[in-house]
Amino acid sequence: METYALLWAATMNAGTVLALASLGLLINEKAGIVNLGAEGMMLCAAIAGFATVATTGSDALGLLAGMGAGALMAALFGVLVIWMNTNQYATGLALSLFGGGFSAFVGVSFVQAKLPERMQFHIPVLADIPLIGPALFKHHPLVYGAIALTLALIYFLDRTRAGLVLRAVGESPESAHALGYPVRRIRLLAVVVGGALCGLAGAYISIIYTPLWVEGMIAGKGWIALALTTFATWRPARVLLGAYLFGGVTMLQFHLQASGVDVPSQFLSMLPYLATIVVLALISRNPRWLRVNMPASIGKPFFPGS
Repeated sequence: METYALLWAATMNAGTVLALASLGLLINEKAGIVNLGAEGMMLCAAIAGFATVATTGSDALGLLAGMGAGALMAALFGVLVIWMNTNQYATGLALSLFGGGFSAFVGVSFVQAKLPERMQFHIPVLADIPLIGPALFKHHPLVYGAIALTLALIYFLDRTRAGLVLRAVGESPESAHALGYPVRRIRLLAVVVGGALCGLAGAYISIIYTPLWVEGMIAGKGWIALALTTFATWRPARVLLGAYLFGGVTMLQFHLQASGVDVPSQFLSMLPYLATIVVLALISRNPRWLRVNMPASIGKPFFPGS
């Protein structure tokens, strides 16, 4: 039983990375913008956060640096696709490729660097409960922050005026513009906030999840986060549940290897990506259901006055 408690704890830890990035991308897509540059933003944020902590010794500054790197790259993407009307998909792919190359270049001198000793977090009393304590109450605050962010985003999108305006921009930017809302600025703000969350996810990986820097260490998590928003049909609660599902599949490979299961390690490493493909294939069988749930203007450019 203790093994399963530790497996669940690892699942929550791994799921937090996907949840933070996916919630950021969900905000983008609720505003009608598709950003395929998540992988690149997370890589640049990972090296920015790691380098900051290695230099200053402050995890807080490292996480802020990661958020700043993600927000800066997202702002560049936003200006290109929102004001200069470049193709969203091509620009996002270019951003992802740029992020991979730039992070590798900047991170060369940090490959052998080590971070200060990591702090161990726990919630007093609750962490001492057998089985439940190790599974639920010995996590970094960001693990609980991802849950709180999910709840806050549900409230924001469904219960606040700003959230309803954001959804209106994603559904019909022409109508929102006719009512006097600054559609382009709202979209840019959504893109920057989404980029900051992707940056936070990237920094979380290099500072907390696996405290080191290795070229390409995001290892496809940005692409899984993109798929997760579709899997969750653009609903924050489903994003969180999906993140834990994919996080569990990722951790399962290590659990099976530790248990001595006679399965090639390459096959086990394929499990998260195989699960992504299977889920997307199942969802795509019902295109009508997808059309009902996705923002109507997603991926479509908006030209004021046209």
